[in-house]
Amino acid sequence: MKPGRFIAVVGPSGVGKDTVMETVCARNPALIRVRRVITRSPEAAGEDAESVSVAEFDRRVGAGAFVLHWQAHGLHYGIPATVLDDLAAGRDVVANLSRAVLPDLAHRFTRSMIVLITATPEVLAERLAQRGREDEADRAKRLQRADFALAEGLDPVVIRNEGPLEQAVAAFEAALQPERA
Repeated sequence: MKPGRFIAVVGPSGVGKDTVMETVCARNPALIRVRRVITRSPEAAGEDAESVSVAEFDRRVGAGAFVLHWQAHGLHYGIPATVLDDLAAGRDVVANLSRAVLPDLAHRFTRSMIVLITATPEVLAERLAQRGREDEADRAKRLQRADFALAEGLDPVVIRNEGPLEQAVAAFEAALQPERA
């Protein structure tokens, strides 16, 4: 059996990665959305993630519980190693990742692809303000990182998420079929 694909979704804060992924997964039930582990308080607004303390996160890192993990914006993020079971069973998984860990994909997964979701700085600023997760200073820091370059040699599918959600979703679904070589 051919292993599933690890589909890494990246893009700047506020671009709508979670909304696009949620919609694509709802329309494609065979696609497994990875639930990240984050050292963010459970009360914080945002994605459906498992919230843990830094001490618990570090314990899990030591126990090998993550296939990928990183730090960004003062938080720790991890992709549970259980995704390897889905991949081995031939199921595709989709996960919101940091651009910094993309070079690890080829070493960790037999089959992977990168979807880069992007938008203009004006759209990003408006969305960050609407979600209300950060104060103005934190939003400014996130916007400064919005044009962070991908590592050389990566070949992402680029999706602009500036118009109706349906356009970004359709572009994502088109990237999944036919499978890219």
